[in-house]
Amino acid sequence: MTTPRRLLLVNGPNLNLLGTREPEIYGTHTLADVEKTTVDAAARRGFDVRAVQSNHEGVLLDAIHAAREDCAGIVINPGGLTHTSVVLRDALSAVGLPVAEVHISDVRAREEFRHHSYVADVAVVHVVGEGVAGYGTAVTRLIDILTGQAEG
Repeated sequence: MTTPRRLLLVNGPNLNLLGTREPEIYGTHTLADVEKTTVDAAARRGFDVRAVQSNHEGVLLDAIHAAREDCAGIVINPGGLTHTSVVLRDALSAVGLPVAEVHISDVRAREEFRHHSYVADVAVVHVVGEGVAGYGTAVTRLIDILTGQAEG
């Protein structure tokens, strides 16, 4: 079986409010901008993207589980679930796909509770604080790993 040339893009709770939610932290780009950035970066490397955003953890888990069937990797911004969800972390681990974790803001420079990520230990790529452009960085780095082009 050949490896699919598709990535799953997962955006967690409240990311549907991008563009209006705390623009001093998250900027003025919208979720549509995030998806376009991700799709464009993947397309440049011959990959396509299936995107999901939900404020409901179970919806995200179901999408992650389904990715086993037709995706090569996962790009995820878990939002607040980063710091709280063991089940999200376990789902990412269980599917066995390479994961890129993205955060628009620099979570390490924010409140103490944001410094811990349950996703960090299952992710092979971490992009923090690059704004929406970080999604493009995450896609490029993840595809480099998937295609064996990553630098050691």
